[in-house]
Amino acid sequence: MEDLAMLRQLISHFQELSQLYGSHTTPFYSSTSHSHNHHLVSHRSSPRWCFLNLDENSAVDDYSNVIVRAGKSGNFRMLEPHKPPPSKKPRKERSRGKLSGQTNPSEVMEQQIWKEFPEDLLEAVVARLPIATFFRFRSVCRKWNSMLTSHSFSQHCAQVTQAQPWFYTITHENVNTGAIYDPSMKKWRHPSIPSLPPKVILLPVASAGGLVCFLDIGHRYFYVCNPLTQTWKELPTRSVKVWSRVAVGMTLNGTSTDGGYKILWVGRDGEYEVYDSIMNSWMRPGNMPSGIKLPLSLNFRSHAASIDNTIYFLRSDPEGIVAYNMICGAWKQFSVPTPPHSTDHTLAECGGQIMLAGLVTKNAATCVCIWELQKMTLLWKEVDRMPNIWCLEFYGKHVRMTCLGNKGLLMLSLRSRQMNRIVTYDVLKREWLKVPSCVLPRGRKRQWIACGTAFYPCLTAAP
Repeated sequence: MEDLAMLRQLISHFQELSQLYGSHTTPFYSSTSHSHNHHLVSHRSSPRWCFLNLDENSAVDDYSNVIVRAGKSGNFRMLEPHKPPPSKKPRKERSRGKLSGQTNPSEVMEQQIWKEFPEDLLEAVVARLPIATFFRFRSVCRKWNSMLTSHSFSQHCAQVTQAQPWFYTITHENVNTGAIYDPSMKKWRHPSIPSLPPKVILLPVASAGGLVCFLDIGHRYFYVCNPLTQTWKELPTRSVKVWSRVAVGMTLNGTSTDGGYKILWVGRDGEYEVYDSIMNSWMRPGNMPSGIKLPLSLNFRSHAASIDNTIYFLRSDPEGIVAYNMICGAWKQFSVPTPPHSTDHTLAECGGQIMLAGLVTKNAATCVCIWELQKMTLLWKEVDRMPNIWCLEFYGKHVRMTCLGNKGLLMLSLRSRQMNRIVTYDVLKREWLKVPSCVLPRGRKRQWIACGTAFYPCLTAAP
C-alpha cells in the first residue's frame, strides 16, 4: 500500500505540472475504477522504471499515454524488467543524431531536373575545378571524359587564369620519367608518358600555354608534350645542323594553343631557327644583326624569360641580355652588369617585369637574392633575399643553385655535397617556402632533381 500511495502522489505531481503549463493530460487512473487499481498493485513484484528522454520529440508510455510538454518536449519510456536504465549519450552523439534527423529525403537530386542542366554552364563550372579534381571528375562517364576534346570547353579553359604554375622536373635516378610538383597542394606527382622514346633522355627546356618543350640530351630532336593529358609530338628535323648546346624559348601566338605556338632555339655562334606549329616547320627569318657581339656567350644554366611575344636570354660576355621578338623577328641586346659577388644567375619574369635570381657569397656566408631590372637605368635592384636562418645552413659550404622554374613562382634547387634543398619563391607575395622531398610512389629513397621548367597546367592544350 505504501508503494501505491507513492505512485498516486507522483501522478498527482505530474498532473499539477501539466495544468500549470496548460497541457492536456490523460489521467493514469480513475478513482472509481477499482479494477484498474488492482491492476497497478499486481505489478509490484515486477517494478518498471520511467525516465525522461530529451532526445525524442514525443513517445507513449505503456500504461497511460501521458505526454508531458513543459518548455522542451519530453516523454516517459518504460524499461523492461531487470534491466538497468540506459547510460546518457554523449553530447556529440546527440548532436549527430539531430543533424541526421533533419535530412529531408526530398532534397535528393532529381534526375528529371539535372539532366536538363545546360551543357555550356556545366563546362564553365568544370573548367574552374582544380586540376586534380577534374581527373576524378572525368572518370564518371564517357561524356564528361570527352570534354577534353570539346572546342567550347577549350574556350572556357582559356578564360580561366591559373594562379600558380606547376613544375615539370627530371630526377637523376629516373631520367626517363618526370616528376611534377603541384605547389597549390604541395604534392609531387609522377606521370608516365609511355609514347615518348623510352631510350632517349629528354630534358624540359621551355613551356607555353600548358605545353612543355623537350630537347634530347644530344641537342638534336625536339618534342612537345602536354604532361596532363600525356599527348605529345616530335617536331620536324631542324634545317640547321647544330649539335652544340642551344638556348630555347617558347611563346603562344594568341591566348591559347588553339592559335598555335612558336619555339626559338639559338646557338653560341648566332645560329637560330623558329618553329611555327601552324606551318609545322622550322624557319630561319634572317641572320643575327652585326651589332650583336658574337659569340653570344649565353648562360645556358639560365632559363629564357618570355614576356608577351619577346624572349630574353642571359649572356655573360659582355654581361647583359639578348632579346628576340617573335612577331617582327628583331634582335636587341642590353648591357646590364651583374650584381657584385653574385653567381649562378637565372632570369625570371613576373607580371611583365624581368627578374634575376642568384647566389651572393661573402667570405663563407652564402645567400639567395632576388633582383629586379630597372628599365630606366638598366641596373639590377635587390628586392628580397632568403631568410637568414635558412642561409645559415649554407655557411662554409660550396653551394650551387639551379632554377627549375621562373614564371612568377620560382623553384630553386640548392645543392652541395652535404645537402640538397628545394625552395619556392613567390615574387608577388615575397614568400619563401620549402618544398617536400620528391619520393617515388611505393618508394622511400629521396630523388635528386636534375633540371626542370615551370608550366601553367591546361587540360585542353594540344601539341
